[in-house]
Amino acid sequence: MTQSESERQLLSHVLVPVADEEDARLSARELAPYSPERVTVLHVVEKGEGVPDKTPVEQSEQLAAEAFEAIRETFPDAEDETAYRRKVVEAILDVADELDVSAIAFRPRRSGRLTRLLTGDRTTKLVTKADRPVVTLPQGEDG
Repeated sequence: MTQSESERQLLSHVLVPVADEEDARLSARELAPYSPERVTVLHVVEKGEGVPDKTPVEQSEQLAAEAFEAIRETFPDAEDETAYRRKVVEAILDVADELDVSAIAFRPRRSGRLTRLLTGDRTTKLVTKADRPVVTLPQGEDG
């Protein structure tokens, strides 16, 4: 696959938000054929801000470390970031802005209608609120 100049610019620095080790491994596998120049993987630790955290911070940090190791199986030079926020989409957008990435690439997570209703549809929020390209990676054979 040859890349045009605009594709190279789009993939000059890609932010890949991941939930866990499996998500990181699958995201890396789906992103690899596009040969991004630089990859930063992001794990958001959901903090409660006055309410109990979903998981203990130490457990969330361990999930992040495992995710970082998994993405480095495909992208050995991948950089990593951890954000501690209640609102995941806002954290992704803030990190994308701070790092001035060229694009955000992610695999949408499947969720039921009730989950989307209760938590909001993060995919829609990410795609509509981003000020830079958002690349939705294929689900691949596992999706």
